[in-house]
Amino acid sequence: MNNSSKSISFLDEEIINDDILVFTLKKPDSGNTLSLEVINYLNKRLDSIARNKTIRVLIFSSSGKIFCAGHDLKEIINNNNNSYYSELFQKCSELMMKITSLPQPVIAEVDGYASAAGCQLVASCDLAIASKDSFFSTPGVKIGLFCSTPMVALTRSINPKKSMEMLLTGESVNSEEAVKIGLINKAVEKEALREEVLKLAKKISSLPGGVLELGKKTFYKQYNLSLKDAYELTSKAMVENLYKKDSKEGISAFIEKRTAKWNND
Repeated sequence: MNNSSKSISFLDEEIINDDILVFTLKKPDSGNTLSLEVINYLNKRLDSIARNKTIRVLIFSSSGKIFCAGHDLKEIINNNNNSYYSELFQKCSELMMKITSLPQPVIAEVDGYASAAGCQLVASCDLAIASKDSFFSTPGVKIGLFCSTPMVALTRSINPKKSMEMLLTGESVNSEEAVKIGLINKAVEKEALREEVLKLAKKISSLPGGVLELGKKTFYKQYNLSLKDAYELTSKAMVENLYKKDSKEGISAFIEKRTAKWNND
């Protein structure tokens, strides 16, 4: 296993097995909040990761008892002007969209509270595994600030009635319920969290990268289309997929009963 890491004041980055990148939010005293500085940094990093064919999977993790408490409310109070407000929510929306448009699959590794934009971050990731001690909420209504932007990701992850309950009451759901409503994939014991996340990440990274990229892109494109348009789009994607070297290699390997050797084209 080849690991390397680097660190800045609010984020650690670690490369595992040469192809899995782990982001760890590391300002637990402030709830690992998504300040404008953090958001701007992540937007730039995602742009560079999107061009990096070596990175196959991205993981969002955290330190402390709070995965991410959302936006930095002290920063919001101290910047009481329209230009800051507009930039904050525009850049945060860009970040969430970049996660879904990133070529690499993104996994949320949640240990602790994920609230407001933190819950939005979890809902925006392609996959999520949480410790059984974790909780999820969109509590903005309790402080007079309805979680409108987190609502976008939330309503695309879980059913409308449950979304509305979380948004209108601000109450938390635990990991067990989060699995039931489809917000996360699995809840595990705290001690097994990293192991489970890496097991999933390694499974994904062992598969053909170009095929996964095409599949992820097509998944999000077809999601809100009509049935007819979705089938048109996915039929074209299947044709495009069949022209990839890895499609030909994978089918040949299956027929010949051997292990495929991926090109990651």
